[in-house]
Amino acid sequence: MKLKISHTTKYTYDAPVSYGLQQVRLTPTSTKHQTVLNWNVSISGGKRELEFQDQYQNHTLLVQAEAGTTEVSVQVSGEIETHSSDGVFGKVYGSAPLWHFCQSTPRTIPGRGIHKLAQNIRANDDVLTSLHALSETILAQAPYGEANTFAGTSAEEALTARGGVCQDHAQIFVSAARVAGIPARYVSGYLMMDDRIDQDASHAWAEAHIVGLGWVGFDVSNGISPDERYVRVATGLDSRDAAPITGIRRGAMAETMIVSLQIQQ
Repeated sequence: MKLKISHTTKYTYDAPVSYGLQQVRLTPTSTKHQTVLNWNVSISGGKRELEFQDQYQNHTLLVQAEAGTTEVSVQVSGEIETHSSDGVFGKVYGSAPLWHFCQSTPRTIPGRGIHKLAQNIRANDDVLTSLHALSETILAQAPYGEANTFAGTSAEEALTARGGVCQDHAQIFVSAARVAGIPARYVSGYLMMDDRIDQDASHAWAEAHIVGLGWVGFDVSNGISPDERYVRVATGLDSRDAAPITGIRRGAMAETMIVSLQIQQ
């Protein structure tokens, strides 16, 4: 399947920026599951400082805001051909060992609720089946959009609030899987929705490592494993590691972010 993507993130400030630096992870890479046919990154209000592969092999662009600017815009666009529809990313490994993906982060530290979720994984010898059941349970206990969460909300906080979005669902899943001793990671990327071209935001899901299969994806929010409508961009231990854009700025100015995203065949 060939997917056309156009994604613009615009930051505006109510006062000139004296210093700002952003890490941009919005460049997908070719794998056996997807081929990047073309991809363009355009920056306004800032300049490219450095491009590198981070510790999770995410293509990362460092952008410095121009001194005195009141607006920084990052626009990416291109065409991706996807090849996989079974949700199995497989036995593909980078420099980080599997045990690294059993570690908790501030956003994925398990509490009482997540420990309870993980008990069902331990009690089931069929790991793949139990992880699909985990995905269903998370969505039932924390329905999509039923709680107000934000970028820094932890997995346990979202579960306690009984709601969340794809970021929260993915972090709850990886946290519970790790409690059960299963390596798990957070994935950010794109999902083409069947009923619309304009999207509210990019997407996120989880992957767990299963012996014999390798990495397997679970999109808790949609109750499926990733298929040919998905484009993976970045991975990490949590939503911060794989965030499309993270950054710092100097000054007390207020920031407003506007996102425009279109995905179509």
